Amino acid sequence: MFGIRRLSSVCGVRRLLRVLGTLLPAIALVLAAGAAAPAADAGTRTVSRGWNDFSCKPSSAHPRPVVLIHGTLGNSVDNWLFLAPYLVNRGYCVFSLDYGQLPGVPVFNGLGPVEKSSAQLSAYVDRVREATGAPKVDLVGHSQGGGVMPRYYLNFLDGAGKVNSLTGLAPSNHGTTLSGLTKLMDKVPGARQAIHGTAPGLTDQAVGSDFIKKLNSRPDTVPGVRYTVVATKYDEVVTPYQTSYLSGPNVRNILLQDRCSVDLSEHVATGTIDRVAFKEVANALDPAHASPATCADMVS
Repeated sequence: MFGIRRLSSVCGVRRLLRVLGTLLPAIALVLAAGAAAPAADAGTRTVSRGWNDFSCKPSSAHPRPVVLIHGTLGNSVDNWLFLAPYLVNRGYCVFSLDYGQLPGVPVFNGLGPVEKSSAQLSAYVDRVREATGAPKVDLVGHSQGGGVMPRYYLNFLDGAGKVNSLTGLAPSNHGTTLSGLTKLMDKVPGARQAIHGTAPGLTDQAVGSDFIKKLNSRPDTVPGVRYTVVATKYDEVVTPYQTSYLSGPNVRNILLQDRCSVDLSEHVATGTIDRVAFKEVANALDPAHASPATCADMVS
């Protein structure tokens, strides 16, 4: 029995190391780029790469502004160093917000209660709509920011009338087992409660949480909004990766490896640097001119 428990512990540590290995590139990107970014008002930092320009007016070709929603431990700049310019160069007005900040924790956001983060998104969408004059926006998000957080906004905060589409990159739509770590957490008395008290944005996304139960007590989709999910079979943060998928009308569920079988992007890369995923974002924003992504988009 001791040997079985020891083996289980070793396997758990290995899973933890794999997940941490997945997150380290994002943390490095945050530390490298985030430290140099100046602070700005309304919880969003100023960038000089062409987005978060509140004087931008949507064109007739792209009549809706795009709001980018970072993932857990991300922020309004570092999560979008590549996707935001990609969209700006295609003629979109692009905006990004910070949400889920914890007191005394700079740069690493998305850790606060998801319900409160959704209220921050609601206020930010209103700000973008007022500045641009657009009646609706398109939402594009990564992980929490492409899944549970904006879905709560759409389902519970009357966001549907202000949103045309939601595109999620490796989104946490139905809760995650975090490569089995949530089971280990629940074996330690009080562990889930302790983590929730420190960083509720993490435990809110875990399978079996009260938040997940509330969110998924309603249908995945709301009428009038188009949904696109881009998942990767190598996801080690949102697990099983199929939990990213949505059911309902106006839904497109895409597996990255169906578009390019040699694409090895895992959770972080899918939402930050993967050009095949970027092409599917562009398709979701402009379906009239869409063409399926292929491996060629990795180098385009």
